[in-house]
Amino acid sequence: MLVYFISGAEIFVIFLIVLLLFGADKIPDIAKGLGKGIRQVKDATQEIKTEIKKSAKSKGVDTKSISDQIDKVKEDIDDITGSIKRDL
Repeated sequence: MLVYFISGAEIFVIFLIVLLLFGADKIPDIAKGLGKGIRQVKDATQEIKTEIKKSAKSKGVDTKSISDQIDKVKEDIDDITGSIKRDL
């Protein structure tokens, strides 16, 4: 998994730009709105997962075995690609 890190200086510059664009009085409102948006996305995601599991259970699908098989395939892929990732 390729991860990009943001250093402290870059976070400071981003915060400074946001402060200049919106002003100090608007930042809490923006943060509150972002928090609500993230919560709604998480709730919707959880609701979709629950509905899928209910639907699969009502049709007799064993989601546990499917999930276990998917996890095994992921582990196998990680084992195979591990050396490639280390070389990069």
